[in-house]
Amino acid sequence: MEKRWIIQKSDQKFVQKLAKDLGVNHIVAHLLVLRGIENFDDAKLFFRPELKHLHDPFLMKNMQDAVDRIEKAIANKEKVLVYGDYDVDGTTSVAMMYSFLKRFSPEIEYYIPCRYEEGYGISLKGIDYAKKNNFSLIITLDCGIRAFDQVDYANEKEVDFIICDHHNPADKIPNAIAILNPKQSDCNYPYKELSGCGVGFKLIQAYSQKNNIDFSEISEYLDLLTVSIGADIVPMTGENRVFSYFGLKQINTQPRAGLKALMDIANKIKELSISDVVFGIAPRINAAGRIEHAKKAVEILVEQDLDRAKKLASFIEENNVTRRNLDQNITKEALEMIDENKKSTVVFSKNWHKGVVGIVASRVIESHYKPTIVLAEKDGILTGSARSVHDFDLYEAISKCAYLCEKFGGHKYAAGLSIKKENLSEFIIAFEKAVSESITEDQLSPKIDVDMEIDIDAVDDKLFRIIKQFSPFGPQNLSPIFVSRSVVDNGYGKRIGADKSHLRINTKTASGSLAGIGFSMGDAFEKIKDYNEFDICYSINENEWNGRKNLQLMLNDLKVNS
Repeated sequence: MEKRWIIQKSDQKFVQKLAKDLGVNHIVAHLLVLRGIENFDDAKLFFRPELKHLHDPFLMKNMQDAVDRIEKAIANKEKVLVYGDYDVDGTTSVAMMYSFLKRFSPEIEYYIPCRYEEGYGISLKGIDYAKKNNFSLIITLDCGIRAFDQVDYANEKEVDFIICDHHNPADKIPNAIAILNPKQSDCNYPYKELSGCGVGFKLIQAYSQKNNIDFSEISEYLDLLTVSIGADIVPMTGENRVFSYFGLKQINTQPRAGLKALMDIANKIKELSISDVVFGIAPRINAAGRIEHAKKAVEILVEQDLDRAKKLASFIEENNVTRRNLDQNITKEALEMIDENKKSTVVFSKNWHKGVVGIVASRVIESHYKPTIVLAEKDGILTGSARSVHDFDLYEAISKCAYLCEKFGGHKYAAGLSIKKENLSEFIIAFEKAVSESITEDQLSPKIDVDMEIDIDAVDDKLFRIIKQFSPFGPQNLSPIFVSRSVVDNGYGKRIGADKSHLRINTKTASGSLAGIGFSMGDAFEKIKDYNEFDICYSINENEWNGRKNLQLMLNDLKVNS
């Protein structure tokens, strides 16, 4: 697929002033201005985050009610059930809240719904379990904001709910004791982009403030919070950036036993970045819930003994290998079903594994760039995941088909849904209509947002050292992407990888050469050999080999000059 390179513009007045105030070059100043940093104080907060800049948790609507109810439960020795979704955000949230509350009461348990028997969110089975086992309070994490009927059902059974969620609310909210969600329209909390685990952490922070517990005693949970932020792909801005900055430090210096075991099995022996969390740790935590049951993920995250954690990690790795094989096979089948003439993709097979449909949807979009839904079947109900393309509101499109859905939820770029099998044909037509009526041609063409066009000779160790300080990276603070024109390979470029599907280049520079690697770009080799000029789109990284570190260009795209 041809990709559009969209080079970002900045206000040169701010760039020049910031360069002067900070004593940095125009490249660095431009990158900062693109990230909303326009003065010295902004830059100080960006490069040196501090925990004191976290917002008061009591600014969140219903926070006082939530803290009061938990205090009452602990004082009265009530049984409390910590309930969370089966993905990384949910399991890290549950591990965090469970570990914290166990400090004050032995009457705490956790519950993760089975992906296949109960599905996403609060289940009636979970509420029945709570009632049968005398739990009088359920604290949900990363789910519940649309669980109207379930909360009413629990109220009939005299089981209270505190809901901690970050998904978009509907026009009404469940009848819970307290709902913590910064996205509520009448919630004045200043930062709206917390992960589900982030909302849970604010509840812990509020309880601690009320009970004179020093922040240092809850900072141990920042590692779990950081994993949730990376895995759930929430913006790396504001509080999320502060949490991740300190959480990564903790992961790299004092990792909890479960994370250490997962890091070891993923061969993550160097200093971890958010990227390592997203691609190394998170898929393994997710694999437990995708293949068997996500309670294993919580088990490893609360485990304090490293040897036991390593045994759990081995079990989870088996799940991860199974997940990877399923992902590859189902993706291959899904790609054979694509209708090229449509502006949306909906694919289904009764033989597909429900646990990997979200991954498959993302894979399909990589080669067929349009809103995509992948569905699996159980007992006549099709359950699946939806993924969107740049700037297209997928949730809104599915909302227009709500009358055909048993249930659905999510946000602009990702959603989950279930429909009856007999409604599939009608749903495909309705979804295509909803997409076609609102999507633009630009949205159907993949684009790369480029921070800046620079000369290849500007890439050096000094620039990389400064860029490293922009981390942790994530949405709205991605690792800077550059374009350099008319570069030439010095003759050492080649196809690499077992199947020769990847590309290595060595670009000529004024001081020698710069190595670069392009995954799944092996076919471009024929175009760049023989010293042909080409343009590259890339980020700057560091490659370590045999104890030596060298700059390396991570290629996003390559275009040969015509």
